[in-house]
Amino acid sequence: MAQTIIEALPSILCMLAGAGFIIVEVFLPGFGIPGISGILLIGAGTVLAGIHFGALTAIGVLLVLVAILAVLISWVLRAAAHSDGGERIFLRDREELHTKNDDMMAFIGKRGQTKSVLRPAGIGDFDGVRLNVVTEGDYIESGVAVEIVSVEGARIVVKAVRE
Repeated sequence: MAQTIIEALPSILCMLAGAGFIIVEVFLPGFGIPGISGILLIGAGTVLAGIHFGALTAIGVLLVLVAILAVLISWVLRAAAHSDGGERIFLRDREELHTKNDDMMAFIGKRGQTKSVLRPAGIGDFDGVRLNVVTEGDYIESGVAVEIVSVEGARIVVKAVRE
């Protein structure tokens, strides 16, 4: 029994360290050193388990480890989302998104002037507020009076105003 534990110890340590690195990688942007190290350590642990206990045992241990990692990462992300710090990372409330869209709805009907050529996208100035705007397909020169006709998410649609 003690001999089996001693033989399995390097494999177990490699797999646990690899799993730890992969969990750290979940919270880091991009795919970097912790993720690569974690994959390599889990691979090394699987190879060591295969050498000492056979390929079938190694594959079984690997599948169990992947399942545990999936559940653990899911649990950690869920816990992070519901923590105080998670509010800054995850958009917890869709109301916040709707409030921002409602704020932009206040611009409907505002008149301003194009600061760049709209073909069909460009920049407009509305009472000192510069906005990225788009036309309904028309070409509008710079310096032309425009009016905001609709707001669809981040898309602000304008049309030329005849004075």
